[in-house]
Amino acid sequence: MNLETRKLEFVQEFLKLQSEEVISKLEKLLKSERNSSIDYKSEPMSKEELNSRIDQSESDFDKGRFKSSSELLSKYK
Repeated sequence: MNLETRKLEFVQEFLKLQSEEVISKLEKLLKSERNSSIDYKSEPMSKEELNSRIDQSESDFDKGRFKSSSELLSKYK
């Protein structure tokens, strides 16, 4: 299935939605995705910044400061 077909199917399903809560969640997700894609496209990350982020992420993980994928997914159900 190509991207255009997927978009059309998504829009059709979206138009069927009756829940304001679900629509709000989708709006937030879209806004978040748009904002994050703008951030990454505006300026590439330097090698030093990437390594710094990796080090911070590993430190956070070692200290238990993370969420599992199931915890994140449950937030959007």
